Amino acid sequence: MFNQDKPSMVNRLSKVFNRTSSKSGERGLSLGQQILSQLFLLIVAVTVLYPILWVISMSFDPRDISRPTVLRLNPLEGGLSLKAYADVIAQPTANPVSLGQLMFNSFRLATITGILSIIVGVFASYAFSRLRFKGRQVLMVAVLTVLMLPSIATLPALFVLLNKVQIDVGGGAQVFNLRNSLIGVGLAVLSGSLPFAIWNMKGYLDTIPRELEEAALIDGCTPNSAFFRVTLPLSTPVLAVTFFLGFMSTWTEFATSWLFLTNPKDFTLMMALYNMVGQYSNTTPWSHFAAMSIMIALPVTIVYLFVQRYFVGGLAIGGVKG
Repeated sequence: MFNQDKPSMVNRLSKVFNRTSSKSGERGLSLGQQILSQLFLLIVAVTVLYPILWVISMSFDPRDISRPTVLRLNPLEGGLSLKAYADVIAQPTANPVSLGQLMFNSFRLATITGILSIIVGVFASYAFSRLRFKGRQVLMVAVLTVLMLPSIATLPALFVLLNKVQIDVGGGAQVFNLRNSLIGVGLAVLSGSLPFAIWNMKGYLDTIPRELEEAALIDGCTPNSAFFRVTLPLSTPVLAVTFFLGFMSTWTEFATSWLFLTNPKDFTLMMALYNMVGQYSNTTPWSHFAAMSIMIALPVTIVYLFVQRYFVGGLAIGGVKG
């Protein structure tokens, strides 16, 4: 016989559904809010992806037009050609410098700057995070002040300072000018990237418990070995993030290179890209400019793929804890 006193399966499922619905109504979004949120995200996605798709489509355009009149997203429409990539690889601009030389200059400049920023930055940030010394607060405020300044504001002073460093390397016939070299550009860019590296890594080091270093000291480690064996390995996420941001900012840097460098053999990719849209832009097909843009963006994308697993944690914790 069916027991009327016990709640039926339908009633029990109904109660569970009602409780779930009430909780979701309290914590979740209504249908209208979800639709508005999805529409907003869709608009943002289209705004971001449309220019990228257009540049990719333009790089395969075989027409070699200097001014496009139609926005095409389908690269197969009107034909597909790799001529723009071949022309850029053969000779990017009218300057006597190859694409390989441009990439080599940009790569070594960005790589060395990124490595130096984390080497110098991690020691400085560790001192700010762990040590208590006279003038610590003043130095931290000074670092933050430099971080708040736009990098373009420091270029005149850096230009004059580095231009004074001239070394005779050829018995008077040849003079090495630090300003007119990739070394000088690297020093100038490094002076702008170090404040962020120090501040970001200090925030991350503050989250690492001091007890771990104290335990290492009890086990017989010296302060230096405790840093290298305990603190530094735990700082891998923020080191990866800081290197990537330093690499990316130097890879896409233009103002310092354009102001400092005059020898085409030292030119970077961004300088070559600007030459395509400068006073001779009317003779440069947009397909060449699009192909060059994609080839410049690829190395940064590849580096990001290697450090993306560290990116969220290293940037979020380093930026919040300070």
